Amino acid sequence: MGKQKKTQKIKKQRNAQLKRLLKPTDSRIKEQKRQKRKKEADPHAIKLHEATQQSSALFFQYNTQLGPPYHIVLDTNFINFSIKNKLDIVQGMMDCLYAKCIPYISDCVRAELEKLGNKYKLALRIISDPRFERLPCLHKGTYADDCIIERVRQHKCYIVATNDKDLKNRIRKIPGVPIMYVAAHKYAIERMPEAYGVKA
Repeated sequence: MGKQKKTQKIKKQRNAQLKRLLKPTDSRIKEQKRQKRKKEADPHAIKLHEATQQSSALFFQYNTQLGPPYHIVLDTNFINFSIKNKLDIVQGMMDCLYAKCIPYISDCVRAELEKLGNKYKLALRIISDPRFERLPCLHKGTYADDCIIERVRQHKCYIVATNDKDLKNRIRKIPGVPIMYVAAHKYAIERMPEAYGVKA
């Protein structure tokens, strides 16, 4: 065996030994080949989970902000059902809750009715009544369901009036928000605490 081959063999052996001796996080190893140690999770460390902040208006499921005069946010669907059943919205609400009611129309609901065209001229005329309060919307788009859900999450003083099944299901997931709907040619209320004199 020649001298050159011997030296090459010795160099290879030394390099292999050096590789074994070097730690995978050593600074002499190139950045691509360096193995970064994963920090072992401390078994005693407390894991923090972000929880949605509960409203101060709620005492468990009981909403302390609800009380006369009632603030009721109307949905497009509810207005149409009221017209079909020939119900006076303000009077019907007062008959249902036995107290003064203030109906609220958001800009989204008004925009939805305007988009629906001539068939819904009567609905537009009804919500133009001065007894109906206007709720200004600051978001983009005209999808009323998302607007109502967001408003109800932020402010717990509202009752939602709707006959839409999907919207009802979404509201049921939010604690302390009653739902008003049209049933058997009159208004009915769901999830209303009995302490206010109205049976749920």
